[in-house]
Amino acid sequence: MIDHQELLERVNIDQVKFIALQFTDVTGAVKSVDFPVSRLKTALEDGIWFDGSSVEGFARIQESDMRLIPDGDTYAVLPWSPGELRRARVFCDIYQPDGEPFPGDPRGLLKKNLARLAERGWEYNVGPEPEFFLFRRSDGDNIHPVPHDVGGYFDFSASDEAVRVRTELMSALSSMGLEVEMGHHEVALGQHEIDFRFDEALRTADKVLTLKYTVKAIAAQHGLVASFMPKPIFGINGSGMHCHQSLFDRQGNNLFYAAEDEYYLSDIARHFIAGQLAHARAMAAIVAPTINSYKRLVPGYEAPVYIGWAQINRSALIRIPRYTPGREKSTRAELRYPDPTANPYLAFSAMLAVGLDGIERQLTPPEPLNNINVYHLTLEERKAQGIETLPGSLAEALHEFEADTVIQNALGAEICEAFLRAKWAEVEEYRTRVTDWELERYLETA
Repeated sequence: MIDHQELLERVNIDQVKFIALQFTDVTGAVKSVDFPVSRLKTALEDGIWFDGSSVEGFARIQESDMRLIPDGDTYAVLPWSPGELRRARVFCDIYQPDGEPFPGDPRGLLKKNLARLAERGWEYNVGPEPEFFLFRRSDGDNIHPVPHDVGGYFDFSASDEAVRVRTELMSALSSMGLEVEMGHHEVALGQHEIDFRFDEALRTADKVLTLKYTVKAIAAQHGLVASFMPKPIFGINGSGMHCHQSLFDRQGNNLFYAAEDEYYLSDIARHFIAGQLAHARAMAAIVAPTINSYKRLVPGYEAPVYIGWAQINRSALIRIPRYTPGREKSTRAELRYPDPTANPYLAFSAMLAVGLDGIERQLTPPEPLNNINVYHLTLEERKAQGIETLPGSLAEALHEFEADTVIQNALGAEICEAFLRAKWAEVEEYRTRVTDWELERYLETA
């Protein structure tokens, strides 16, 4: 861990002029408190007080004082900030006036859940794959997005402007501590993916937020709009955030690996998978948390709809990547229905909790869907095989979440109450809003 003096020295070497202390609200929106670098020493020693009463999911007005405690290990220079105004960011933990951690802090929640896991001698690793679109900035009142390029999956063009933007993005992310493994064009027009190496869940969640706002900032410098919206355009693939997961022990052994198993999965891995499948409908509210998320989770666009697991079926909710001899550490379970609108701290807490529930109850996963095209099965055939579907809407997912005590206990009463309040308000606003589709369908025909 970096100590205060070392951090102050790094800030001086980097010629940083301003520090941004960052945290998220319950929905995953990044909040930032900026101050001159001259105040950093005081902030490291005493923290920074702020009014939490206006932050979604934070304190009531009569209990508004909150204290940000910087986590020096998350220090990174913001590469798009100009030299004379060079800024750096540090993620923070949030404390109450009595010195206790604030139970409504999403990052603090994940730290607490990982600390409990560490008592078993285990570590939870996650490797996410956030997808995003680059759109041309619209003129006038037209808000319908126009893709920045006409490329397709893994396409390459020596003069493609999108390649140059994506390369600049990867360079910026690498400078901020993300070990970028690859970047490529995705299936849809204007759609991209940048993957970084898996890491312990807390560090990974920090990196997801870093990636999202870095992509947005650098895209804006190119006159583009970067969007992590799951389904911005009807009729083409949406953006997901597939999450590769594994559990390791303190000796660095992958607890998901078993040499004698057909899929090289240990009993721990199979129980973990079974737990995630058992709670999949309720967990949807956390990992696919917007109205728009359920426009992506429909048949025909590589997004999962049916609850099951497989090795070769990419439409499965959980996919097991093929094992490569000598790479035991890479044995993992890929959860494919999260999307990048999820608050990563809440998503990883929920994913871990339901997986551990499967381990503790020694749940057994159903038969894999390797040789089954579920889309071709009738409703009766799916019922006969016990294949359930994900919720079809955010409202349906929220009802499932309200009935799932495992996920609620993992998130805590404060976060659950704030999350449900925010999401039911989103559902109600959408329910009462008149959309373009309704006008096109009914305005002249009704």
